[in-house]
Amino acid sequence: MAQAKQGDTVNVHYTGRLDDDTIFETSQGHDPMQFTVGVDRLLPAFEETVIGMNPGESRTTKIPSAEAYGPYHEEMVIIIDRQRFPDNLNPEIGQELEVHQSDGQIVPVLVTDVSESSVTLDGNHPLAGKDLTFDIQLVEIL
Repeated sequence: MAQAKQGDTVNVHYTGRLDDDTIFETSQGHDPMQFTVGVDRLLPAFEETVIGMNPGESRTTKIPSAEAYGPYHEEMVIIIDRQRFPDNLNPEIGQELEVHQSDGQIVPVLVTDVSESSVTLDGNHPLAGKDLTFDIQLVEIL
């Protein structure tokens, strides 16, 4: 039986969990995720887990935050005066926005707090600073 290797296009089912067993993402109940090992932009440790697997095989891998989305950076949290927001924008906790920086770069941010006078925006990836565990099942090698 063929084993998955670098360059293979594969279909996998997966479930991603945090240390407290909270599921942050899963393909269960949906079509499997398709990617080419070593080509697509997945977490390298996720792809490395698939290498050597046979169709139907399952593995669990734990990816430390440093190899996933990196550490959580407090300096990426900013508090903005609410008056700087356009009148037609009513920010709410959990809302995703884009901040346009002076160098032209666009940074996705999450609204984490709203008061009458300010809005707190977090530019960290939602999984920054968290160790991730993935249960991966190789469905097929295409």
